[in-house]
Amino acid sequence: MTGGTALPETVFHPLAPLWDANSRVLILGTMPSPASRSAAFYYAHPQNRFWPALCAVLGEQDPKTAQGRREIALRRGVALWDVLAGCEITGASDASIRAARANDLAPILDGAPVAAVFTTGKKAAQLYQRLIEPRTRRPAAVLPSPSPANCAVRFEALVEAYRQILPFLR
Repeated sequence: MTGGTALPETVFHPLAPLWDANSRVLILGTMPSPASRSAAFYYAHPQNRFWPALCAVLGEQDPKTAQGRREIALRRGVALWDVLAGCEITGASDASIRAARANDLAPILDGAPVAAVFTTGKKAAQLYQRLIEPRTRRPAAVLPSPSPANCAVRFEALVEAYRQILPFLR
């Protein structure tokens, strides 16, 4: 920090994708937040609403542990990763992303019967459309960001929007 202003840092995606040969839905964020990178798991900030919303949609109790959440996602056919392999970013601010480099989704899309791709938030959708969709020719539906910064979307509305994944799961 200089003068109270956070500086951008170059971040390389530290997390392996969460998927297996039974994954039917792929949900992509932009880049793991500092809290997620520190915890080495997706959507790990305690105020992020991804896991409570996903568990509500799936009718599951949120175990609140990385291992429990991993097991639910895999058992229910949900794969997780991010659009970006690397970028310059300030904190967790998607709006600050520069020098974006895309992840290669081919291993997941070729290795699992993924029926639908979703992004969490508008920035992830924009980056997916620009960097990945031209290669995969697979459109992605946009889910609202579960970030605590997206307080404009009430939890009930977030859950309702995330119900879009259900037709693609077994």
